[in-house]
Order: sequence, then C-alpha cells, then structure tokens
Amino acid sequence: MHLEFELLSWGAWSPDFQTPESWLQWQQPNGNLAPKPDSPPLAHIPAMQRRRFSRLTKMMLTAAYQCQPENNCRSIFSSRHGELTRTLGLLKDITQQQALSPMAFSQSVHNTASGIFGIVNNNTASSTSIAAGEQTLTQALIEAYAQLAQSPQPVLVVFGDDPVPPVYSEFTHEVELPLALGLYLAPFNSSAPQAKNQLADTTLLHDSAQRMTLSVSDHPPEHHSQNNICMSELIHHIASAKHIQGKLCHWYWSLEHHA
Repeated sequence: MHLEFELLSWGAWSPDFQTPESWLQWQQPNGNLAPKPDSPPLAHIPAMQRRRFSRLTKMMLTAAYQCQPENNCRSIFSSRHGELTRTLGLLKDITQQQALSPMAFSQSVHNTASGIFGIVNNNTASSTSIAAGEQTLTQALIEAYAQLAQSPQPVLVVFGDDPVPPVYSEFTHEVELPLALGLYLAPFNSSAPQAKNQLADTTLLHDSAQRMTLSVSDHPPEHHSQNNICMSELIHHIASAKHIQGKLCHWYWSLEHHA
C-alpha cells in the first residue's frame, strides 16, 4: 500500500515546542530556562468550558487550530491511548465506591477531542476517531486517503497522546509523549479547485509558500532510506522545509518540499 498527499498546512504541540516556529529549534541547545505551560492555554475558548478539558484534548485542539483549516472541514482524530488517565480515575472512583462525575464520564470516551472540536467550532462535517496501537497515525492516514478518494475536499488529521499512567508503563515505551500533530491534507496532485485554492492560500511556515508532499508506504520503495526516524524529527523537517525519508510506526515515510 502506498499513500500520497499534498500537505497544505500543519501544527504540532509539545511542552518543549509549543508553536510551529519553535520546532525549528529541535535538538538545539535551549538557553531559555523560563517555565513553560504544561498544557496549551486555548485562550480563545471560554474559561468555564476549557477548564474541563484534559491536557490531551487541549493538545489536539491546539494542533488542529494551528493548521488553520477551512470552516466545517472533515476531520480525523487519532490517539493510541485516548482519555486513559480520566478513565483510570473513574475506575478508581468505582473501586472506592465514590460517585462518578458526569463531566468526567462524558469526556472519558475516545472521541472526546473530536466531539469538542465540533462543538466549539460549530463544525457539522464528518469526524472520525481512530485507535490502532502503534500504527494509530498511519491508520488515520489510511482513513484520510480513503476519504480523499471519495471527495477531494481537504481533510484535517490530528494525532495526539499523553504518557500512560504509571500502572500501564510496563506495557509501552513512548519517550516522545506528550505530543500532538495536525496535518491538513489534500489529494496528491489534486485538480480539485478547492484543494488548489488551499495550496495557493495556505502558508506552511506562515512566511513560506513552498509545496509539501507526504507519502507513506507499508513496504520500502526503491532507493528509500530504511533508517528509523522519530515523530519529533519528522515535525522538525516539516518546519524546516527539509526532505526526509525513514521508517516511522512500522511504515516508510517520505516528505518532499517543492518550491
């Protein structure tokens, strides 16, 4: 299987790199010792509403907003663990025979970020939530590819995860978390007017109009690097407008920039 996309815009958030521009500094010495927020502020959302959001939801919403998608765009939200911390808290309340919080219960489902994205933006377009273990992001891209084959209108893909609670730590080793990534995708070499307009109007670094293409394959293409890459390395190369090839989440990724 081989998937190709036009990458119209992107966004990413982690505690150390909270804006698209900050990802340019990945792996560089950072002399700024000022404390950074542990979760995104989402200042444009009323405080009474956002205080109920988990950090995972805030991260995924932030990555989505950084993509600056069109109003009422289709979306795919993906997370391996979802609201696991909140779910574990509910289970502890049950074992201690405590009353369950209706708010915590309603936001413990896997599609919490997807639902809140629709509510706060009055977005009535289709939205899908995906969990697929270590291949969660690539499975989200497969879903995006299928949706773009059906309709060329751009699709917003958001991936995010928080570290698992300590009780589950022996089952996974994910050193890059917490992290959220947003990708606003159109069909590769799309002739759709809407996709063309997005390519013309969207600036990937807010000061660059370069075109990016992203391809993902379940087998190594000819002359493709088989070196392992990490999620942060991929994001850094998107931010830096640099080509990169490598193996990520058991798939072979290639990012190319075109002037």
